[in-house]
Amino acid sequence: MANKNLITITSPLLPDIDEFHELLKQIWDSKWITNCGSFHQQLEQDLNEYFGVPFISLFTNGTLPLLISLQALRIIGEVITTPYSFVATTHCIWWNGCKPVFVDIDPSTGNLDSNKIEAAITPKTTAIMPVHVYGNPCDINKIQDIADRYGLKVIYDAAHAFGVRVKGDSILNAGDISTLSFHATKVFNTIEGGAMIIHDEAMKKRIDYLKNFGFADEVTVVGPGINSKIDEMRCAYGILNLRQVDTAIEARHQVALKYREALRSIDGISFFDDIPDVRHNYSYFPIFIDEKKYGMSRDELYDKMKEANILGRRYFYPLISEFSTYRGLDSARPENLPNAHKMANSVICLPMHHALNEEDIQRTINCIIK
Repeated sequence: MANKNLITITSPLLPDIDEFHELLKQIWDSKWITNCGSFHQQLEQDLNEYFGVPFISLFTNGTLPLLISLQALRIIGEVITTPYSFVATTHCIWWNGCKPVFVDIDPSTGNLDSNKIEAAITPKTTAIMPVHVYGNPCDINKIQDIADRYGLKVIYDAAHAFGVRVKGDSILNAGDISTLSFHATKVFNTIEGGAMIIHDEAMKKRIDYLKNFGFADEVTVVGPGINSKIDEMRCAYGILNLRQVDTAIEARHQVALKYREALRSIDGISFFDDIPDVRHNYSYFPIFIDEKKYGMSRDELYDKMKEANILGRRYFYPLISEFSTYRGLDSARPENLPNAHKMANSVICLPMHHALNEEDIQRTINCIIK
C-alpha cells in the first residue's frame, strides 16, 4: 500500500483516463499499434507547432536520440561535454567509440562553462555536447561561435528543457541537433519516450531511416540503423498530455516561488533564480548546502528528509567523471572540475511537480528550516 504521507521528488503528468481510453479504442480498432501510425504523426506535428522548430523525430526513449545523433552527424574522435549530467549523456559518446572530454561547469547555472571550452579543444575534437541542466539554457551564442570557428558540431542534451524559451525562441533551435526525454519523471512525458530536433529535411529523413533499422523502403537499407520507434499508445498518451503541460508548468512555477520565498533567508541554503528573458519549465528545484553556514551536511539533510518521508534527490551525484568507466581520463581529474565537484557534493533537488499541495510544500520547507 502506498504511503500517503510520502512526498515524492516527482509525479508523472497523467492524461484524463476517459480520453485515453477513447484513443486506445481507436488504436485497437485500427489494429495499427506501431511503425509511424496516425497518432505518431499527429504527436510529431503537435510538438512541431508547440516548440516552433523545423523538424522533429520521435523515439522510444530519451537515450536513443542522443546515441543516433552522433551517428547521424558522423562524429568521431573527441567530444567535449560536462561531467554534471545524467550518465546517458556520456554513455552515448562512449558507445559511439568517441572519447568524452570533460570541462568544468558554470556555478551560476550548472551548465558547461563556455569560457573553458576552447582550452579543451584538440586536433581530435569534432563536437561539443552541452546539457541544459535543470532546464537552465546554456550560453548557446558563445558555444555556437566557438563551434563555428573550430568547425565543430554541437549536439544539445535538452532532456530537461521541454518548453524552455529564450526571448520567445525555443532553446531547441540551438546547435545542429537537440534531444529530449519524455520519461515519466519529466515535465512532459509519454511514459517512456524521447525526440530529436533537426533543422533540415534531408537530415530528418536520415534520422527516420536510422531509427528504423536503416530501411528506406521495403527492400532498401541505406545504413546500419537501430530500432528506436515509439508506439501508438504512448503517442496517444503524449497527445493528451501536451494539452495540459502548460498548466502543469505554471503549477511548478508556483511551487518554485514558495520555495524561494521561504528559503531565501536561510543561512547556508542557496538556489537558482529565474534567468531574465527565459521561459523556464521548473523541471527541478535544486538547493545547495553550505555545511559550515547551515550547520548540517548535505547528506545529513538528505537523510533527515528521508526520515520525514520527504524524498529529495542528490541530482547529479556522483559526477559522471567519478564512475569507473571514465575516471581514468585526464579530463576527469578532480582538480580540473572544481565547480562540478562542489555542486555535486552540495546539491539536493527538492520535490517538484504539478501535484504538490500546500501541505506537502510546507512540510518540505519546515524540514529544511528546522
